Amino acid sequence: MPQDGSARAGVAQLRASDADPAGTGPPPVPEAAASARVLTFAGAALAAVYVLGSGTEELRLMETAGRAAAEYGLPERLLLSGGSPAAQAFRTGRPLWLNPTALASFSEGGPTPPHAQTSLGALPLRAEGRRLGCLVAVGTCADGFEPEQQRFLEGYADAVAGLLQATAGGTAPSPPLGPALRWLRVGSFALVPDTGLVEADETLLELVGITPDEFDGKADTLLAHTLPEDMHALMSVLEPSAHALGSRVLEFRVRRPTGEMRWLSMSCRVIAGTDDRPDQVLGVVTATSVLPRSTDDVSRIQWLTAALDDATTVADVSQVVVTALREPLGADRVALAELQDDRLMVTVLDPPEPAAWPEAWRSEWRSQWPDAPVSALPTLRLALRDGRMDLWPAGTALEPGLNGIGPGGLAVLPLPAKGRPAGLCLIGWDRPHEFVPEERSLLTATAALVGQALTRAHAHDAEQELATMLQRSLLPRRLPELSGGTAVARYLPARRGLQVGGDWYDVIALSEDRVALVIGDVQGHSAGAATIMGQMRTAVRAYAVEGHPPDVVVSHANRLLVGMETDLFATCCYAELDMEQGNTLFVRAGHLAPLVRHPDGSTEEVQVEGALPLGISAEAEFPMTSVALAPGTLLALVTDGLVEAADLPLDEGMQRTRTALATADPSDPGRVADELLGDVGRREDDVALLLLRYDGMKTLPIRAGWAVWRLPDAVMHARRFTARTLRRWRIEHVADSVLLVVSELVTNALVHTQGPVHVDLTLRGDRVRVCVSDSSPRAPAKPVIVDWESTGGRGLMLVEAMSESFGSMPVASGKQVWSEIVVPPPDPDRPGPGLWTDQEGLP
Repeated sequence: MPQDGSARAGVAQLRASDADPAGTGPPPVPEAAASARVLTFAGAALAAVYVLGSGTEELRLMETAGRAAAEYGLPERLLLSGGSPAAQAFRTGRPLWLNPTALASFSEGGPTPPHAQTSLGALPLRAEGRRLGCLVAVGTCADGFEPEQQRFLEGYADAVAGLLQATAGGTAPSPPLGPALRWLRVGSFALVPDTGLVEADETLLELVGITPDEFDGKADTLLAHTLPEDMHALMSVLEPSAHALGSRVLEFRVRRPTGEMRWLSMSCRVIAGTDDRPDQVLGVVTATSVLPRSTDDVSRIQWLTAALDDATTVADVSQVVVTALREPLGADRVALAELQDDRLMVTVLDPPEPAAWPEAWRSEWRSQWPDAPVSALPTLRLALRDGRMDLWPAGTALEPGLNGIGPGGLAVLPLPAKGRPAGLCLIGWDRPHEFVPEERSLLTATAALVGQALTRAHAHDAEQELATMLQRSLLPRRLPELSGGTAVARYLPARRGLQVGGDWYDVIALSEDRVALVIGDVQGHSAGAATIMGQMRTAVRAYAVEGHPPDVVVSHANRLLVGMETDLFATCCYAELDMEQGNTLFVRAGHLAPLVRHPDGSTEEVQVEGALPLGISAEAEFPMTSVALAPGTLLALVTDGLVEAADLPLDEGMQRTRTALATADPSDPGRVADELLGDVGRREDDVALLLLRYDGMKTLPIRAGWAVWRLPDAVMHARRFTARTLRRWRIEHVADSVLLVVSELVTNALVHTQGPVHVDLTLRGDRVRVCVSDSSPRAPAKPVIVDWESTGGRGLMLVEAMSESFGSMPVASGKQVWSEIVVPPPDPDRPGPGLWTDQEGLP
């Protein structure tokens, strides 16, 4: 580990023969050049802003910034309904990151002509709920934009959107790309090491605390504001050696004229000249609010403690460990693994490329690095058993599983937590490394902090996984396919606590032509609310499939919740839709009203008569409201998490949702649902959305019904009705099968039940459905064994044999036994079945 030593007493004298002799300072850096330097470090060769055109049907190119505007030509106009990345990001409200392969799948909206190694990011520009346009960033990396670059560009997009919103009332809004970078306070510089001259923009000068009039273009003027303890790190950048080519990231402190100390973060790249010597240093500087890493061990521990305190997941802890150890220690590899049941579960490998790790790791762990048995690695087993850090110098012979991790030195750090090892950290060097006492103390303190953070993060991850599994088990895994429409749903948990809540939805196929939609919200965000939610969803589904009308279903669910030992209440909106006619019956129990998008694009909030929430009063009444839907209508049921927040009134949220629903393309309900969600990442309430596009049934069924009289010849009359119906429908060639089924089911109902019996016939396509309803809730039971002496039970077996499908279902007044029979095309050569001349004297 490099020693801190004493700070330099002064700044090395840099050659500045080319500086302005008059001392008036260099001319200001053009904003375009400064913006291009910053964008280069963000991985972008070109940035472009698209805004809505006058007709709001297209995106118009407003401004570009970067060094390659001519090389990466972007279209001047993009249709909102088109397939360009910018249009897709604008519609969905979500950033779109495309590597070269993914970008090639878009036929429009990319650079012209296309480049094989070009990546692209499309970020929607939104402010105060308004869609303003899209920021497009063109990159030159084959792997696309890195996470840090993506986060920077997302912040850049927010700044651009804020400027566009601020100038929305003007007739000619000013270009926002340059001012947005100044608002982000990202400075840039270009340094010539041989001369000591530096070209700095105004933002960098402001960060350091120098006015443009005071700056003379010399690097030592900037260094004069740096704390002496950080001077040697900056000098390694300002006086780079031949082997220091490439990129570097470091943080340092400056003392502003007011006495304030400020932490700055610098990313720079050393560029070689024709003789492979450093020719130029390009970089960007930003202010940081987190205590950075420094050569002072106390500061490092303070920074590590603060960073681990903010790390909530195992992945976050792993990233902090890599940041805290690899670069400050000059290490070439860092691996972190949790200890679970005598196996090491690897959570991070840095660098992540498999080629950087031993052959045994690549062959056994493949690319996912899942786990490794401790017994296969004696060195690690010994360190875990003793709980003591092991430092292995260069040339130490280790087992094959560790060969190549640290040929110049290997540190094995058990991570203690609550008296037992929580995991293990490996730090390896390629070049010979000397472990000095200060470094040993630092590693020991780091291991204790990381072990505790890892245990805490593992418990957090386990808690979130349990909550996710609970939520998934309580919500439908998939929605049924509907014959006259398409239903989609979305659910997003709250971001606080367990990330589990009481919002629920369900789609219940009651029959081929009827479907029930339900959405609800149980009070609170806890496991208790989720449990009540699961019980309410199950209860509503059970009452619905029994055949009860919507008001009875909700009333039964209300009585059930009142009888539970809970203080929670629930809201609910229940809709039963006739897929054949489009008639819908709504019941609203303290919930938000449903939203409807009509085929002409207009939207409305359906005026459904309201009632008390569930669980308040057992005597509450729940009136029904009837609404007719036309084919092409979109029906949206939402919870308050989508339309209400601390900074979003309910009325405004409902209006925004209606506006998004009106502008959406109804041909893809899934995309409509995503657009309605919009940017919900910052919401603190869970969100449920249920969307149905009603198309109407393509083939309308034909129906006929008959009330069976309890007379000695009741079966004969049922057969006559069936025969007349089949003749009217011109499907006489299936009469034998249908009449047999009707005879057996009616006889079974008359013999084994009391009360009314009803026969319903339905013809849909190539199937005839026979339904016989009675007042008994008990399903017909077939005998287990039927022998020659049996006197009953053969009828149901005959019905099952003659039917394509056969079963029974409960209804509100009893049950319904049904049978479906396939109607084959009529055979012209086959004689009729003798249907009309039987002994019953059918006409």
